[in-house]
Formats: sequence, structure tokens, C-alpha cells
Amino acid sequence: MLTTTVCAALSAAGLAVALLTAYRRRFVVATRVAAFALVPIGLAMSGLVALFGKVGSAVASWASGLVLDPMVWAGFGVLAVAVVLYVAAGFAARRSRGRGSAEGSGKRRAVEPGASGAALEGERGPARKGTGEDDFSDIEAILRKHGI
Repeated sequence: MLTTTVCAALSAAGLAVALLTAYRRRFVVATRVAAFALVPIGLAMSGLVALFGKVGSAVASWASGLVLDPMVWAGFGVLAVAVVLYVAAGFAARRSRGRGSAEGSGKRRAVEPGASGAALEGERGPARKGTGEDDFSDIEAILRKHGI
């Protein structure tokens, strides 16, 4: 009952502020103030204030049990070990994937049967670099082939 009275008083005060704001011809601000002013009485009328009180009480009793109960601390320890194992498995998986690609980088890769000249160039390094005329010779050959 006292909670509902306090919420009604808060809403009435907020609506009074909204009325004064509207009197100053600041209607958008007054509408926002009125919207926020109606929240406390709406929470009280819907029973959510009582629900929040019960939830707060339940959280407080759980927290006091947490501090005083060694079984709860053991449970958090088990959860921490599970998280550490999960993270360690992720690091190990990444490391084993990285190690496999690092070993293969030192070996020479075989050329596939249908590999293009550009792929072979990437393997041996660029064949011709620095001459502006040779850069467009491949494009010119393709254009001549198509009759352009």
C-alpha cells in the first residue's frame, strides 16, 4: 500500500512538471516528461513493483548464501575449471592448425596439371618486372586472338 502511494506521488509530481513545461510551450519535452511520469504508477498498478521487490529479496538471499556456503564456492570453482579447459582446447586447436601450415611452407609444392602461367609465376617469383612494354603483352595477345 505504501509503495503504491509513493508511486502515485511520484507520478503526480512528474505530471505537474510536465504541465509547467507545456505552459512554457515546450510541448515535445512536456510529452516526454509526462511519459516518464506515468511509469511509476503503471509499474505499481501492474504489480511489477512487488515483483521487483520479490526478485530483489531472492537475489539478496542467494548472495548471502553464496558468501557463507562452501559448496557454492566449489561449484564456481568447477565452472572456472570448465572455462579454462574450453579456452585451452581452443588454443591447442589453433596451434595445431598453425603448425600444420608452417611445416608445409618449407616444402616445395607440386604443380597441378591445369595450373596457369600466373600460378607458376607465383611459385617461382615474377618472371618479368620493371618493363612497361611487357606488362601489356599478354593483354595485347588476347585482344589479337579475338580480332579486336
